[in-house]
Amino acid sequence: MTSSSFQHLDVATLAGWLDAARPLTLVDIRDPASFAAGHLPGSRHLDNDGVPALLAEAERETPLVVVCYHGNSSQQAAAWLAGQGFEDVYSLDGGFTDWRSKHPERVASGDVDGA
Repeated sequence: MTSSSFQHLDVATLAGWLDAARPLTLVDIRDPASFAAGHLPGSRHLDNDGVPALLAEAERETPLVVVCYHGNSSQQAAAWLAGQGFEDVYSLDGGFTDWRSKHPERVASGDVDGA
């Protein structure tokens, strides 16, 4: 895998990883209001202002999963993050929309800090 590539991840695989408590960094790049209305448990909202903190805090060896609305915007963000030295970067295919439709009971809500 080159330093600027990412992998696609389907909802079923991510659900399995979460069930197994696999260490992950989950970032959601949707707008703050959408994130506050519902997001994957354990994810953190990521916008341009939050990128420096993510780059400073996140472990480069921990798999990083990028979530957007439908799995399109996350691909560009995932490619960029892979170029920043993250070793295993994934874009969630189908995005939050697909996650919510398949796992409505596994949607958290709250502030944009992911708390």
